[in-house]
Amino acid sequence: MKYADRKGNIVEKNGGQDGILSFLYGNRLGMLLLHEIVKPKYSILMGRFLNLRISRLLIPPFIVLNKIDMTEYKRCKYESYNDFFTREIKKENRKVDFLPKHFIAPSDGKLSVYDINDASRFKIKNTSYTMKSLLRSTKLADKYQGGTLLVFRLTVDDYHRYCYIDDGYKSKNYRIPGVLHTVNPVANDKLKIYKENTREFTILKSKNFGNLLIMEVGALFVGKIVNYHNESTVIRGKEKGKFEFGGSTIIVCAEKGAIEIDQDILKNSSLGIETMVKMGEKIGVAQTSKM
Repeated sequence: MKYADRKGNIVEKNGGQDGILSFLYGNRLGMLLLHEIVKPKYSILMGRFLNLRISRLLIPPFIVLNKIDMTEYKRCKYESYNDFFTREIKKENRKVDFLPKHFIAPSDGKLSVYDINDASRFKIKNTSYTMKSLLRSTKLADKYQGGTLLVFRLTVDDYHRYCYIDDGYKSKNYRIPGVLHTVNPVANDKLKIYKENTREFTILKSKNFGNLLIMEVGALFVGKIVNYHNESTVIRGKEKGKFEFGGSTIIVCAEKGAIEIDQDILKNSSLGIETMVKMGEKIGVAQTSKM
């Protein structure tokens, strides 16, 4: 997997998370294992374990393995692994750009950008979606035709809290459960595995960028989406929610003509390279603002 930072430096990295997913989905043995571990009982047990005090034993090796700089985070005593995973960062290490016409990243992550049209296919968590299958709504998908879709792919070493992109009024949260699909690892051998992750979205009637659709996609196994607010008025930079354990994804859809993404990010996406971004940083502008 190739990433680029905002200075144009290219990093080629095959993370452990990517390798695990390739194994699980890429061969018969992996899919047989996947068929078992996605069962609710295992997910529930793992979730409970990660909330126990004994799970703190996993924290030191995780920090070393993923080379996490803990000086960036608020000092505290973690009660469990999940408590550590959702740790808070020091505000000075995630400064939010408050210029009204600057479009900001809602989270840390590896960013890819796509045009939205009838032929568009988006690869999200090892599953290919159209806008209609992603949202399960033809009417809503049509609303964003001609617009822009941004995929922020969080890995386990990223900061797993996220914020509002702009001032505005948010709708209620709409939840879409995960879906089992039949796959054939070998001839005549059918398995049911999760090919669509649980996801949750809201519409933000933003002050500067029109109606933004913001979606969180949960991790495959025990990842939990925790959104704090229902219908309400919100402000840019306010924390919107967090992900518990697991790599996760945030998707933002903007209407046609609403935003103009920075050229370095667009160039990287056209080459199949993800761009590393941080929560609160500028990644584009309102399209009426040529800056």
